[in-house]
Amino acid sequence: MGNYKLTIEYDGTGYHGWQRQKKERTLQEEIETALAVMVQAPVTVIGSGRTDAGVHALGQVANFHCDTKITETAFREGLNSLLPEDIVIRECCRVDPGFHARYDAVGKRYRYRILNRHTPSALSRRYEWHIRKPLNRPAMETAAAHLIGTHDFKSFEGTGSPRSHTVRSIVSAGFIVPENDRLEFWIEGNGFLRFMVRNIVSTLVDVGLGKTSPNQFLKILQAKDRGKAGATAPPRGLCLICVKYE
Repeated sequence: MGNYKLTIEYDGTGYHGWQRQKKERTLQEEIETALAVMVQAPVTVIGSGRTDAGVHALGQVANFHCDTKITETAFREGLNSLLPEDIVIRECCRVDPGFHARYDAVGKRYRYRILNRHTPSALSRRYEWHIRKPLNRPAMETAAAHLIGTHDFKSFEGTGSPRSHTVRSIVSAGFIVPENDRLEFWIEGNGFLRFMVRNIVSTLVDVGLGKTSPNQFLKILQAKDRGKAGATAPPRGLCLICVKYE
């Protein structure tokens, strides 16, 4: 029985998240259906974690077990011929039998894109959050620096998080400016709670709009109270960049 690791890129706009659901179209279901066609048997795909409805990925990781003579290259090419155009298998490789995409992950990196100008964009509207009013990036940077380290992120946890505790370690968090009217928030840590990145981004936007100060942002983090933080940012700006393993 071989164990195969997939690196997956997808546009999450048309999906109700990663995890298979009874009545909704999901990414896991699409990939499992394509694999079943190739191997002529049911296959369970294990993702590194859930991405929410509308969230995208450049480097989602999953694995599956299968008794087959199909090569890694054939799996990649075959799946890409069967999957919708908004899902692409970037890599397929055979890995150690004990490899588990979720439990072996030691870190994840996310990016959140913001368009900061008066007019929206027709071409990138599915991949960024449009904020009309000018944002104070230095203030947002100051606030984001408070995230680095090991903290209890309960203030930024969405309801229904599948977790045993809310403590996470963040190794980097900050903004880059790829274009004059755009901001990208990048964050990397050992794990993330449900909606955590989107709740952080919305609260950082409140800082950028002057509704909250960087010091108040720190107090929100320390409060361990979801009611203190901002509303959840739209999913379309969020992208899972990569999953890290030892």
